[in-house]
Amino acid sequence: MQVAMEITARSCGKEMEEYGACVASNPSSWQQQCQHLKAKVAECTSSLPVIQKIRSVCSVEFVEFERCLREHQASTDSCSAHVSRFLACAETVDLSASGKGAL
Repeated sequence: MQVAMEITARSCGKEMEEYGACVASNPSSWQQQCQHLKAKVAECTSSLPVIQKIRSVCSVEFVEFERCLREHQASTDSCSAHVSRFLACAETVDLSASGKGAL
């Protein structure tokens, strides 16, 4: 997972920074206010092989996490179990043939 994070940060760092700043500035309305920036992050990361593989293998966990965020916009802390399940799944994904050498 560390490799995936490093590749994502290097490739999409600007988009992730802008999205993070928007979320932090809009704690109760970030889902609406930051939607365009979320789309930019998704667009950037969707072309990365490591992210494609994690999303494919952990699609159920990712969808559940996304749903939780939509349902608990004002209290995203309620989704900590969902994010933990997604991260646990992502840790099990073999990234050896998914562009790891791109670092």
